[in-house]
Amino acid sequence: MIDLDTGLSLYQKMVQARLFEEKAAELYTQGHIFGFCHLYIGQEAVVVGIAHNMRVQDSCITSYRDHAHMLTLGVSPYEVMAELCGKATGCSKGKGGSMHMYSRRHNFFGGNGIVGAQVPIGTGLAFAHKYKKDGGISVTFFGDGAANQGQVYEAFNMASLWKLPVLYVLENNHYAMGTAAKRAVSGQSLKTRGDAFGIPTISVDGMDILDVIEKSKDAIDKVRMTSEPIILHVDTYRYRGHSMSDPATYRTREEVENVKKTRDPIIKFKNKLVEMFKIDISKLDEIENEVAGIIENSAKEAINAPFPDASELETDVIL
Repeated sequence: MIDLDTGLSLYQKMVQARLFEEKAAELYTQGHIFGFCHLYIGQEAVVVGIAHNMRVQDSCITSYRDHAHMLTLGVSPYEVMAELCGKATGCSKGKGGSMHMYSRRHNFFGGNGIVGAQVPIGTGLAFAHKYKKDGGISVTFFGDGAANQGQVYEAFNMASLWKLPVLYVLENNHYAMGTAAKRAVSGQSLKTRGDAFGIPTISVDGMDILDVIEKSKDAIDKVRMTSEPIILHVDTYRYRGHSMSDPATYRTREEVENVKKTRDPIIKFKNKLVEMFKIDISKLDEIENEVAGIIENSAKEAINAPFPDASELETDVIL
């Protein structure tokens, strides 16, 4: 399915996302990052696996849990960390912060703070791709909590009616803030939410990057070929609370530790690479050490970078 060089690249991106988020948590507790901060730890295989099948003309949009998406699409760790710290050198000039970062260069449209609001925007991006006939599709991420929001179904309806090229990625990490999905989802499951609109759903193990790559490729290829929407239901899990201010007392420590021991996407892929290509595990350790050094330097530079000048208050704002 993949060759060694591809496997090492995928591993590097997953490790980058994990170590970046761990460093962000550290900087948050030290007071260098302000406001809300939602971490992606545990879900790395999802965005890395899907992005592997995307093309440069494709657009991407997600919720406020967005750092890993930026990194995976090619924004540097320094630019993302500087943005988290509110610095002028950040990818959004320090104005977006954790929840609203953006990069037009990488066709990444946020980082959106309102639950579910990115879904109609992502649907609009799909309309733009179809209108411009540029061959691109919209990859629109949202969570199990957003799946209960009304605007999501209005978007589904339009996407199906107008045959828009959008892949809806439902990242089901099983907890919407502090509410377990099993307590908040009526009907059979989230996997059937597209049925009423004639949108097919493909189920994916989001803790297995090879499964993500294989099934998202099939879905992306079909969306691109037919210009019709598909839902990718991804079973994944977040290790941290909803945000840095969430102690996550609504689930047991044993539950989290069990997922880490049995399903961790990075450990699983690391073992798979060793098994598939008979490589020495030290090669993967070297990648981890290299990534750790880059992120450490990025954090130091971000902390020391300047804040935006007061003159920037009214720039990039429609008054």
